[in-house]
Amino acid sequence: MEEKADDSMDAAPQLRRRLRRSDLGAVSEARRALRELLRHREWPGGSEVAELLASELVTNALVHTDHDAVLTAVVGPRALRVEVRDLVSLRPRPRAVDAADSTHGRGLMLVQSLADAWGVRAHAVGKSVWFELEADTA
Repeated sequence: MEEKADDSMDAAPQLRRRLRRSDLGAVSEARRALRELLRHREWPGGSEVAELLASELVTNALVHTDHDAVLTAVVGPRALRVEVRDLVSLRPRPRAVDAADSTHGRGLMLVQSLADAWGVRAHAVGKSVWFELEADTA
């Protein structure tokens, strides 16, 4: 995980959604909103990987915290950046997947393996977990 400063991603978010704590329906809404943004922006390569990774970050924020979260996405000229901010300072880490548990523990491993870059950024209160997909690899 790295902290990355990318000037091309400093633009205002083109998607911003507040996610209510414990509202797992927000996961499908986040996927739909991101799909629409990428369709509208004519993002190359479709939205499947972006939707999958965004849903993993949203799910983590809603399941592992007891607070609201905020999803933002910015489509830049060379990359898509998706970020989920929550109010818990504990930094998530990818963990080894338990073969006996087929439904948990894979989210950050997917992000790590499919994103071109990803990381965690600390805030005065809470953190943001983000990923980027380059336009030519999405």
